[in-house]
Amino acid sequence: MSAEGGVLRVANCSGFYGDRLSAAREMVDGGPIDVLTGDWLAELTMLILARGRLKDPDAGFAKTFVTQMRDVLGDCVASGIKVVSNAGGLNPVGCADAVRAVAAELGVPATVATVTGDDLMGRLDELRAEGVQFTNLDTGDDLDELGITPLTANAYLGGWGIANALERGADVVITGRVTDAAVVMGPAAWHHAWTPYDWDALAGALVAGHVIECGPQATGGNYSFFQSVDGLAHPGFPIAEIAADGTSVITKHPGTGGRVDVGTVTAQLLYEIGEPRYFNPDVTARFDSIRLDEVGPDRVRISGVVGEPPPTTAKVAMNYLGGFRNSMTFGITGLDVEAKADLLEHALWERVGGRESFAETDVVLVRSGREDPRTNEDAVSQLRVTVKDADQVKVGRAFSSAVVELALANYPGFFATSPPGDGTPFGVYWPTLIPAGYLTHEVEVDAKTVTVRVAHSRKSATADPADRVTAVALPAPPPADADAVQVPLGRVCGARSGDKGGNANVGLWTATPEAYAWLAEYLSVERFRALVPEAAGLDVKRYRFDNLSALNFVVVGLLGRGVADSTRSDPQAKGFGEYIRAKVVDVPASLLG
Repeated sequence: MSAEGGVLRVANCSGFYGDRLSAAREMVDGGPIDVLTGDWLAELTMLILARGRLKDPDAGFAKTFVTQMRDVLGDCVASGIKVVSNAGGLNPVGCADAVRAVAAELGVPATVATVTGDDLMGRLDELRAEGVQFTNLDTGDDLDELGITPLTANAYLGGWGIANALERGADVVITGRVTDAAVVMGPAAWHHAWTPYDWDALAGALVAGHVIECGPQATGGNYSFFQSVDGLAHPGFPIAEIAADGTSVITKHPGTGGRVDVGTVTAQLLYEIGEPRYFNPDVTARFDSIRLDEVGPDRVRISGVVGEPPPTTAKVAMNYLGGFRNSMTFGITGLDVEAKADLLEHALWERVGGRESFAETDVVLVRSGREDPRTNEDAVSQLRVTVKDADQVKVGRAFSSAVVELALANYPGFFATSPPGDGTPFGVYWPTLIPAGYLTHEVEVDAKTVTVRVAHSRKSATADPADRVTAVALPAPPPADADAVQVPLGRVCGARSGDKGGNANVGLWTATPEAYAWLAEYLSVERFRALVPEAAGLDVKRYRFDNLSALNFVVVGLLGRGVADSTRSDPQAKGFGEYIRAKVVDVPASLLG
C-alpha cells in the first residue's frame, strides 16, 4: 500500500468513449492531482468494441485513451500522477501495448500494468459445468434454453486488482470491464491502506467515484437548471478529494467553467441507479445515508456514507447479435395526419409481404406539426417505421426500396427524411449474475502476473450488521388543494435520467424539504404511470431517498433489450427526465417562488 497519507486527489478526464480529448491535458495542467482516471465503457460500448474486434482482432479498446496518453504521459510520470483507465475494454493487453509503444517513442520510463479476469467468453462451458445458469436479470429468461450464443461476456470487477498494480509500482493501470467507480476505489484503497472489510470507507469512495465517473455531469453538464450555470460551453471536469475515512470533497480546477454544488452533485448521484442499496463487487453503499454539504465555492463534501458487505454474486454483461434492422422516417405535412399515416402503412406493408413477415416491427407517429403553422417546418409531423429480422436481405434494400417506390403514389406531400439503405446488425444486452467466488483479478506488472482473489467475510470490525441509516425527518406536505396551480413538474424539481440495459431510470429531486415532502406524497407509481403512458404494462419501481430530497423511478423494459435494440428516438433515455419535467401538474402555490 502507499506509504503516503493525506487526501488523495482523483481527477476524471473521460465520461464515455468519445469524450473531450483535451480533458486529460486540462486536468494535468489545471492544478495538483494524484490520479488521472475516467470511464470509457458503457454496455453499448462493449458491443461496439466487439463489432470492431470482429473486423480486426487487434482492436477492442478505446483508442482515444492512447491519444490522450501521447499528450500527457510524460508529464504524469514526471509529476508522479498515476493513471487508471478501463479503456482496455475487450483487449486490455492490446491497449497496454499501444501505451507502451507511445512511452517508448516519447522516451518516458512508464510501467504499464493490466488487470484482466473479467472476460468470461472462454469460461462459459466451465461455468455451465459448475451449474451456473445465465438467467436474464430483467426477463427471467435462460440464455441456453433460448439457444443464444454470446458475442461478449464480461463480469464487473472491483478495485482490488487496481490497488495491487499500484502497490507493485505501476504508473499506468489499464483494465478490462471493471465497475465505473472501481477506477476511483482502487487508487483510494491503495493510497489509504484499506482492507476489504473497511466498508464505510470503501462505500464513501464508491459514492465519490459514482459522482465523478461521468465527467462534467457533476459540474453542471446535462443539468436541469442549466440556465443558472456559467461556462457550460466548456465546463471543467470533476475532482474527488478522498480522505482516509472515505469522506470526500467534489470540486474542479479553479477558473474552469461549470459549477459544483449540492444540486449538480445530487443530479449525478441519481444517474443510472436503482434502489438505495448500491451494489458493487467490493462493498454495498447505502445511498440513503449520503450527506451533502457545500463547504466552499465549487466544493461539496460527501460524508456519512454507510457501507455494508458486498453481494455474494457478480454481475455479468453479455451481448449477442440480435439480427438486422432498418428504419425509414416520413414527413407528414399539414392536415389529416393520422389518415395519411394509415395510408402509408397500408401501402408499405402490402408491398413488403405484410407486417407479419418481419420478426419485429415498430411504428411511431410523432405529432410535431402545429395547427395554423407559422412556417413550413411547423406543419411537419414524422412517421418512423422500423423493421427487424434475422434475414439481412429482407430488412435491407427490399424494404427501403419499396418505400421509395411509394414516393409518387401515396399521401399528398410525401417525402422521406432518410435515404434507402441496407439492413444493419444490432446487438442485444443480456445482464446476468454468477457467484462472485468464480472471479479473480489477473494483475500483470513488469511481465509478472499475480492472481488477486478477494474473500469477503460477512462480518467486520468497522461495520455493525444492523441497519445504521438514520431516518430523515420531513415537514408535513402542503394540503393537496392549497391554491393549486397548473405548472410543469420541472418548476418544482430537477431530473436526471439514463439507461441500464433495457431499463430506464429517472431521479427527481427538489431544492427544499417542503417541496420534497409534497413530491413524495404526490408522485406515486400510479400517478407516474398516468403521466408517462409509455410505462403502461411495464414494471415501475419507486425508491425514496429522503436524505437527498429525491425519488428514483426505474421503468423496467422501457428500452427494450438494451440501447442497441431499442427503437425509441432516445434509446439511452437521456431526455426521459426532461420529458417528465415538462408534464403539467397541480402544484401548491406555496412551493413556487
